[in-house]
Amino acid sequence: MSEEPPPDNRTVTEEATKHEEGTELERTIGLTGGLTIGIGTMIGAGIFVFPGLAAGEAGPAAMGSFAIGAVIALLVAIPTAELATAMPRSGGGYFFISRGMGTAFGAIVGISLWLGLVFASAFYLVGFGEYAVAVFLEMGIDIGNRALFVAGLGVLGAVGLTAMSMGGTENTATLQNAIVSLLLVILSIFLLYGILDSVGVFGRETVPEAFAPDGYFPVLTTAALVFTSYLGFAQVATVAGEIKDPGRNLPLAMVGSVVIVGVFYVLTIFVATSALGTGELERAGETAIVEVTREFFGLPGAVAILIAGLLATVSSANASILSASRALYATSRDALVPPQASRVNLKYGTPHIALALVGGPVIVLVATGQTELLAEVASFLHLVMYGLICVALLVIRREDPDWYDPTFVTPGYPFVPVIGALSSFGLIAFMDRLSQAIGIVVMIGAAVWYLYYARDVSLRGGVTDV
Repeated sequence: MSEEPPPDNRTVTEEATKHEEGTELERTIGLTGGLTIGIGTMIGAGIFVFPGLAAGEAGPAAMGSFAIGAVIALLVAIPTAELATAMPRSGGGYFFISRGMGTAFGAIVGISLWLGLVFASAFYLVGFGEYAVAVFLEMGIDIGNRALFVAGLGVLGAVGLTAMSMGGTENTATLQNAIVSLLLVILSIFLLYGILDSVGVFGRETVPEAFAPDGYFPVLTTAALVFTSYLGFAQVATVAGEIKDPGRNLPLAMVGSVVIVGVFYVLTIFVATSALGTGELERAGETAIVEVTREFFGLPGAVAILIAGLLATVSSANASILSASRALYATSRDALVPPQASRVNLKYGTPHIALALVGGPVIVLVATGQTELLAEVASFLHLVMYGLICVALLVIRREDPDWYDPTFVTPGYPFVPVIGALSSFGLIAFMDRLSQAIGIVVMIGAAVWYLYYARDVSLRGGVTDV
């Protein structure tokens, strides 16, 4: 049973999705919408940005990097699904950790999740700019200063997607459904042809390469880099407060999206390295998959995959901006950041101020154009959260509060959350040192904010409320 917030706005209610004027974030997203948020976020970077970068780092063994990422994502997605069915509230990982481990952990994770998704959104929009440049080049149009053009398009994308999200969650879900459906059709045709080509059905002879030319350590460092590709399942949990029938749809959307996307990623690296080899893929960089498609289908194929790349990066950025705003909204509802961030637009039912506080920083980061750095910082912050989600499940199960009644239970408990936590924290060790440093600075900043602003906040609905 819910109650209205008390006059002191530094304490909160159990209704994390309810606004102080009585408005709520409506449950308008079904199973298809949940899947497309997960798939639409993940299908972008792993196929349209990372193949060239990953192949350059690990060779054909980059397939293993993506497989490792998928396994870790599943080990976290399963415990997250249990928590989400017990606490289907906006905020996802932040909400679970704050209720399982306390206010301090919640504040650090909530602020870090918001900023991590901002980094991820900027990364996807830089990829969008790169694909747009490639489209113009295919058309023979001189774009002048490439870096400036990429940044400009990324900024326009950030403004447009933020404005669309302000107009209603249904707009975001509708866009995701359309984009993801078209993407899966295009990619399925590409992969089917590529697999048949790779095994010699079309008579092509591929040049054998060493599977792991530099050993297997780069496979792990590359897994840390490409893990950004698997952030989508957690973004489904972030909008749990808007999912219809969450007990059924949340687990299916989270686990299903990881499995589908993981298969696509591994097959994509197999097809790409078989078609061109790692040297050419590395030289092609962020648009390597375009060159693979050109090898198969000529100019029409290159144009089709460029369009798919534009759609995919827009889809990823779209879902990330939505999820980042919900993370900030949830921390604001819990009085861990100023209450203005949880204001809901009465006309559209969206947290417009939270969305503005996502779109603004994304615009600034897009201008840097630092693709790999943006990706790894986002991965760092999410891996910390994923590890703590698994720990939160262990804590809540041990305390066994009366209110905890999930409709989905983690199979293989406690081994799955324990391995999920260790894997998430362990993968951080293989990241670039600069990415680790920036991630740590973000978390320290969040901790300082908690001590300064939110140290006296008391959250209801945690493990001590039995």
